[in-house]
Formats: sequence, structure tokens, C-alpha cells
Amino acid sequence: MVTIVITGANRGIGLALAEQYQARGDHVIAAVRTASPELTGPGIETFEGVDVTDDGAVARFASALEGRGIDVLINNAGILTREPLDDLDWERMRTQFEVNALGPLRVTRALLPCFSEGSKVAIISSRVGSLGDNSSGNNYGYRMSKVAVNMAGVNLSHDLKDKDIPVILLHPGHVRTGLTGMTGGIDPGESARGLIDRIDETNMERTGTFWHANGTELPW
Repeated sequence: MVTIVITGANRGIGLALAEQYQARGDHVIAAVRTASPELTGPGIETFEGVDVTDDGAVARFASALEGRGIDVLINNAGILTREPLDDLDWERMRTQFEVNALGPLRVTRALLPCFSEGSKVAIISSRVGSLGDNSSGNNYGYRMSKVAVNMAGVNLSHDLKDKDIPVILLHPGHVRTGLTGMTGGIDPGESARGLIDRIDETNMERTGTFWHANGTELPW
């Protein structure tokens, strides 16, 4: 049985990923700050109190998984606040860096002892973190945090290459979730299906690359 760890699995894309992996027979470990009622279904093992910005919380989660193997880690936890040029709230921007950029790196490093050859690391990034795709500006904190996590993912792809652990960066699409204020063009289920397909395709030839859930490779 394949073991999948998903951060931020209590709602939106993370919840859809957990449900779809569980439905196909994989063992899902959901790492969340607080479990939602929807996450309490059979076959999903839930760990609460996992704040990806908190060293202690992440260390406790890693300790709870000591001796267990992880086949796929999906760093999905993220936040979005909107900072145009005339409202650069530095504290909100710092918080986005902590969650969106440092969080995936913190969790991945802590769980390294659970990985083996062939394990995979996926980071849910965003195409708004693409320099080549930026045609609208705004959202300074979110955009910059996603650029930073893209660099973290590429760095990890180099550092984990000798262990044969591929790392992939993924854009989920513009999804109708609380994060986007329900303004997206697709629902979480559709996004999750595409993300799972991309993760299934991930191998060492694709490590350190950036993909849309629909299968399109994205520019940096």
C-alpha cells in the first residue's frame, strides 16, 4: 500500500487530494492544524496540531512517523493575502513566506528519515510565482513566497538526487476554494485529479521542474 502524506488536508485542494488517494486504496496521512468534519472519513489517518511554521510542531509530527515509510509527501498547506503596491502589509507578507516558502522546506527536511529510494516530494506552488508568466503585478506577498518555494524545490531536487527522490513543483489551477474567495475556474476535485496524474508521472527525469495540473510545463 502506498503511503501519502498531505499537509493542509483539512479543506480545499488538500481535502480533495486526501479523498481521491484514499478512494483509490492508498493510505493517507493528513497533517493539519485542526481537522475538519469532512476529513474524519475512514482510511485517512489524521494528525492535528501540525503548524508548518512551528519547528516544534513539525518535529513532533516527524517523531510520530519515526520508523514509517513515506512514498509521497505533498506540501500543500498555504495561505493567500492580497498586497497591492499601495498596501504592502509587511507582517502579512512575512507570514506568507513562513507558510508558503519555509513551511514546505521545514516539513520536507523533518521527514527525510521516512523517505527511501523512489519516494517523491511534491510542492503545491502557483504559476503566480513564475517570473516569465507574470503579466498583471499585485499580490506581492503571495507571488514572492511562491517564487521562493520554487527555488526551495529546485534546491531540494539537487540535494535529493543522490537518494533518487524526485521533487516536483505544481500549479493546481485557479481553483474555487476559500483561499481564492471561491473565484476560481475549476473545483478542487478536478484540480486534485490533475495533480495526482502529475505526481504519478514524476520521476528523476522530471525532478526540479514546474508543471500545471493540466499537464503543461510552466516557465520559471
